[in-house]
Amino acid sequence: MTQVSASELAKKLDLSKGRISQLVSGGQLDGCFSGTGRARRFDLAKSAEALNKQLDPGQMMGNGAETKLRLNALQSENPEISPESGLRESGSLPDSDPGRYEMARIQKAEEEAKKLRRQNQLDEGNFVLASEVHQQVTKLVGKEVAGFETVLRDGARRVADEFGVDYRTARQILMTVWRDHRGQRSEAAISDASNAQMTETETEQDF
Repeated sequence: MTQVSASELAKKLDLSKGRISQLVSGGQLDGCFSGTGRARRFDLAKSAEALNKQLDPGQMMGNGAETKLRLNALQSENPEISPESGLRESGSLPDSDPGRYEMARIQKAEEEAKKLRRQNQLDEGNFVLASEVHQQVTKLVGKEVAGFETVLRDGARRVADEFGVDYRTARQILMTVWRDHRGQRSEAAISDASNAQMTETETEQDF
């Protein structure tokens, strides 16, 4: 039984990921998956059957079998590749196998494609440098905090004037409450950030 993610299922069945989500919501894939959200995994064979899609033997048996079928096809098309140059028990190709060069060439092409996609996203303004975002957010938050502390000092002055209490005492009380609150919120924010996970959309962007 081959279990795949929504993105992998969409690729296997030549559908868009959005269409897979629609099929799940519409109930057409009921009984074909387990889990929810990003953890949802689909039974490839059941899903294909539910949607009347045909799978080739390699897809039915998983990526490893599909790779072996393609290698067998490559050997049939290229008789000069001997059976001895097949996969090792570890799953890797021998150093002398011509397929190693082809695989390396494909990998390099994929990496170049990823690099171009990243550059295109940068050029379109869809990506920003995390360091720049951190710097700008730090400045903005610092400015807001300083402004709020000024408000607290003004508030302490008004309390002192209207109720006849000592200004410094009123200011110290307000600032202590504020800083305790800041400390608690900072700890909560750090915890939220450390537990944050990539969204399904972010995970799909292979950059």
